[in-house]
Amino acid sequence: MSSWSSGGYSIRIGAVPAPRPAAPTPAQPAEAARWRAEGDRLRLGGDVPAADAAYARLMRATVADADLVRAADAVCAGRLSEAEGMARQVLSRRPDDVLALWVLGEVVSRSGRNPEAEALLARCVDLAPGFIDARYAYAMVLSWRHRSAETLVQAERLLAADPANPLYRHLRAAALMRLGDDEAAADAYGAVIEAHPDQPLPWMSYGHALKTVGRQAEAVAAYRRSLALDPKLGEAWWSLANLKTVRFDEADLAAMRAALARPDLQAPDRLQLHFALGKAYEDLRRDAEAFAEYTRANALQRARLDYDADDNRTQMRRTKALLGRGFFAARSGQGSPRPDPIFILGLPRSGSTLIEQILASHSQVEGTQELPHIPNLAAELGGPARRETESAYPDVLAALSRAEIADLGQAYLERARVHRKTDRPFFVDKLPNNFAHTGFIHLILPNAKIIDARRHPLGCCFSGFKQHFAAGQTFTYDLADLGRYYADYVELMAHFDAVLPGRIHRVIYERMVTDPEAETRALLAYCGLEFEPACLRFYENDRAVRTASSEQVRQPIFTDAAEHWRRFEPWLEPLKDALGPVLAAYPDAPSF
Repeated sequence: MSSWSSGGYSIRIGAVPAPRPAAPTPAQPAEAARWRAEGDRLRLGGDVPAADAAYARLMRATVADADLVRAADAVCAGRLSEAEGMARQVLSRRPDDVLALWVLGEVVSRSGRNPEAEALLARCVDLAPGFIDARYAYAMVLSWRHRSAETLVQAERLLAADPANPLYRHLRAAALMRLGDDEAAADAYGAVIEAHPDQPLPWMSYGHALKTVGRQAEAVAAYRRSLALDPKLGEAWWSLANLKTVRFDEADLAAMRAALARPDLQAPDRLQLHFALGKAYEDLRRDAEAFAEYTRANALQRARLDYDADDNRTQMRRTKALLGRGFFAARSGQGSPRPDPIFILGLPRSGSTLIEQILASHSQVEGTQELPHIPNLAAELGGPARRETESAYPDVLAALSRAEIADLGQAYLERARVHRKTDRPFFVDKLPNNFAHTGFIHLILPNAKIIDARRHPLGCCFSGFKQHFAAGQTFTYDLADLGRYYADYVELMAHFDAVLPGRIHRVIYERMVTDPEAETRALLAYCGLEFEPACLRFYENDRAVRTASSEQVRQPIFTDAAEHWRRFEPWLEPLKDALGPVLAAYPDAPSF
């Protein structure tokens, strides 16, 4: 057993602090090293399930305590609940057992509870700073939680111990990209592929970075290179399709169909290949085949998700019930007075990237990205919960003091600061799902601007249905779910229009694309900004763009997209039924 698995190091009497544990020595060092190398190779190659299996074997070779051996065996067999119980039993006896903390952190993370995993792994690396496997697990959890600045710190610590490790270099590049240091991220990914040119995953990540900074031809070449190395890599196929400018030829279609025919194809690759093939058929105007592929892709993803439309509606109505006129009147003038943020919210695929690009072309406004900080603050207030309806949020807002409300506004500004690269006085946060937190935003940042980007419900929802999102947006994989979510969004925003009159500026996508100058002038006036002609030439702005519209906003406005959904209207009846009166009332809201 490892020297430190017992947690029994001595504490001396007097002022000398207790010694900190060293990195644990694996029970089977050669076996642990073999499985670590195999896991790293598989993760670098993009085979995450196989990599996770290899890391489970690494865990098994590292621990020696009988209970932790059984826990590791359970992880290897996929029995996570059983493994969790065993690891917790060890920690109940030895709370500072770093191996038990590592095992439990890994198990909890694999169960999807990353906030808890973060706390466990942070404790583990604090006790044993040299425990590299635990530090890497901790860094990955931070990355999955979009804690990019902290991820970068951990990546640098890992690289200090192993400068040539491609996974650590990859992790550092991903953190740089999320922090908006895009050119540095592209350079970092370039260094990874220079050292490991035969690995498909770094080539794909390099393509993502190149796309973000507008180097589209190089991005396409990088995606193509990743596919030459691994033709079944679904994310690379979808990344090409998601550029919206690449047209697949017959050889591409044959390659995608061949990959889909493979019985060993992983589920994530399969669903992304279906999305990509759907886009290929759509470009060829083979609409029935395109819709069939989109349906297959969405069905695969929907089966993997724990989304409940009833829960979403319940949460929306909880918000309405609490955040009324009286609530805001009693808290008038509270929160941080800073006017810096401009929030663009609504639903994904509603034209929010176009609005952001227009604003970011103004000399006083900096474009950032879809920042996770408002939902993260809400989740922290709500406490641990499997579903939003089980959270203390938004009800907990009623108990906040004036000082706490101000602190929350300042906390948001501090977290957003790491994404700002200029000294422009205003910045854009365009996370669409912030619409659910409109009242929270007004409470903690009463002088921030709030822009609601809205698009025709059939156009917006169908565009979401054929889009595979990197994370979140769990409501987009079923037409009925999409319709109900859109209706809930309209109902909630109508509520805030009533209780906070004039607070929200709405941009209707179809009006923006048909009369961009009038709509842009109105948008700038709401933001308190002078009109600048550069805002109408937004496509000349070479700033980094991360969303699915990255290439579209580098072109002048075109109106075709506004009516594109009509080609697929014969298959949209479930969406129409779920939208109900919201569809007929658009662009207004029906009475609720």
